[in-house]
Amino acid sequence: MQLLRNLRSLAAPAALVLTGLTGVSHPALAQTAIAQAYDRPASQGRSFKMQSAPANPQPPRTAKQTRPGQSQSQARPSRPNPSPNAAARAAPGVDEPLQQEAQPRRTSGLPLPGERRFVANEVVIEVSGRPSQQEVDALARRHRLNRQESQTFELSGTTMFRWTIPDGRNVATVIRSLEADRAILSVQPNYRYTLQQSRSGEGIQYAVDKLRLPRAHELSRGERILVAVIDSGIDAGHPELQGTIEDAFNPAGGDGAPHAHGTSIAGAIVARSKLTGVAPGARILAVRAFDPETGNGEGTTFGILKGLEWAVGRGARVINMSFAGPQDPILARMLAAAGKRGIVLIAAAGNQGPKSPPLFPASDPNVIAVTATDAQDNLFRGANRGHHVAVAAPGVRLLLPTPGGNYDMTTGTSFAAAHISGIAALILEREPGLSPDSVRRVLLSTARDLGPAGRDKDFGAGLADAYEALRAVGGRSDAIAGGAAQGGGR
Repeated sequence: MQLLRNLRSLAAPAALVLTGLTGVSHPALAQTAIAQAYDRPASQGRSFKMQSAPANPQPPRTAKQTRPGQSQSQARPSRPNPSPNAAARAAPGVDEPLQQEAQPRRTSGLPLPGERRFVANEVVIEVSGRPSQQEVDALARRHRLNRQESQTFELSGTTMFRWTIPDGRNVATVIRSLEADRAILSVQPNYRYTLQQSRSGEGIQYAVDKLRLPRAHELSRGERILVAVIDSGIDAGHPELQGTIEDAFNPAGGDGAPHAHGTSIAGAIVARSKLTGVAPGARILAVRAFDPETGNGEGTTFGILKGLEWAVGRGARVINMSFAGPQDPILARMLAAAGKRGIVLIAAAGNQGPKSPPLFPASDPNVIAVTATDAQDNLFRGANRGHHVAVAAPGVRLLLPTPGGNYDMTTGTSFAAAHISGIAALILEREPGLSPDSVRRVLLSTARDLGPAGRDKDFGAGLADAYEALRAVGGRSDAIAGGAAQGGGR
């Protein structure tokens, strides 16, 4: 009953006793009475939204923290290899365009008609190489913008800036102006994203049985595989997570306080105390790119970009993205670059329901899109649908860790994605040389078909099976080569 003592009281008054549980690792869990939580509506506004559990007391942080400033471009280097006509440039203070080498113009970064999920007074600008401070200042004056931050990204070989619009012009007007400037490689809004979680009440560790984890763990535990979690803050001191955080980075800024969503995502992947994570031997790279506000949180294009660059530089083999929002051209290019480096990219399909269009980054062709099912293998009713959905995993009414040594019941495609990230870590420990496409094929070809026969827009290839996936990389070459009917492509 130790776990029952640790569980905090939930907000809904009604309680239910869980019986006939499957996949419970500890007998005490089968006797636990859980108060049913309530649904919390998403915050409104122009953002990718996060719905999350109430705040909890915050324990001392134990993970190493990297200050946001350490990853940003602090120096002001001159551009290497100046062009032959550099001497003919205007003197400092004259607003002359940067003299860039010939670069293909990106497609327009204007938001789609009706799209409002971006910061209302910011743009993200990309330029080639490392511009000098004089060039940056001239660019700011020319377009009447204020520079907030910048960073050179090794993934793309470009420098990106976050600028604010101080004079009330709308984002689309500023983008059109910037796109006419030859110095600009690309420009777009600073899009907003939200974590994909819903509150709910029943269920307890049924995912252990559904994913066949006991047998899978006889073959692999994901030992030392680095899984980057781009999310809200993670409670590194929680008993389920102690010793699992390899490193941490806080591009969102602020006090870096842990949060329920990020803590639960990490727990689904690596929990190893009273709960059973999918890959308890894996190590977490904690990227706090989402900043909670009054229980909710959001992240932006620029913060996620910084987190992605950091995770790639730290050697992540898997990147979990349990958030969703609008199509993002710059982020899409960075995801493609990460995929080419052998990093498995996994994202939540989203919780906006069957009528929602596909959400990004799950809709990206380089990403494995994950939907959520319940203990009876029914589709989570709030899940997004579409032919981009690759595979399903448990994501409804799960017991997961939250800050302060607590546990809570929660639902969302966020947690289904975390389960698939854990399976990817198991696969990569068993077969480290697999490409992201091969990992995708293994997952899809070994999934248990749900819904209509074959792959469909609701369940994708079906419910993931960690044990069968590991058996596949242990000798079934057709799964790796794409010979299975469901194995190829998206």
